[in-house]
Amino acid sequence: MMYYGPPLAIEHDEDASGLTRRIRNLIGTVALDCDCRQRVNDALQRFAAQEQHRHDRQCLMDARQQRASIAALVDLLGELEDVTWQEGDRSVFAELAHIFDDIARMAAQGSAAMQMISRETTP
Repeated sequence: MMYYGPPLAIEHDEDASGLTRRIRNLIGTVALDCDCRQRVNDALQRFAAQEQHRHDRQCLMDARQQRASIAALVDLLGELEDVTWQEGDRSVFAELAHIFDDIARMAAQGSAAMQMISRETTP
């Protein structure tokens, strides 16, 4: 039986847009000529976009890993076909229940990863 620990939250401490906003606020207090300010703003925008893409890729990889784990557990649930309600070893039912619990937890984590990608936009 596979049993994994408690779910890990999928998050990052500060998203790229928050960091970029803080840097822009700091740069806004510095006297820069227009051309230089625009180049800095463009570089910050590229940085935010790259960070968002990195985060989205990580979320997608996590969701794919959850899917693969779920598929493996569904294969284990094939044992359910061999179990009868008259099973002498009642612990079999507890083990199968844990598999269902693991699948539910992994599905929730995969869903959370997909939701993070769907609601985040690059500034």
